Amino acid sequence: MQQIGTQKDSNAWIFQTWASFILSVGMTTTGIICMPGDIWVRGFLGMGLGFSVASTFTLSKTQRDLHESTKLTSKIEEAKVEQILSQHGVLK
Repeated sequence: MQQIGTQKDSNAWIFQTWASFILSVGMTTTGIICMPGDIWVRGFLGMGLGFSVASTFTLSKTQRDLHESTKLTSKIEEAKVEQILSQHGVLK
């Protein structure tokens, strides 16, 4: 059976993704804090930002889990096909 290589992101890519996340959330938070208006309006926007970040993490994790389960299912199916082919002498 062929081994499928694991994908490893570079340190630069990991740094860039975290830096952009921290920068975007930080700038949005600063904008909400510094905007003119009542505190309840800023609180509402802050809660919206918090829920948006949390739902983004949840969506990302769900998509990753779905992708990983698909890869596992593909590996299992590939192993079954190889076993059938080896039993019938096709791979010899």
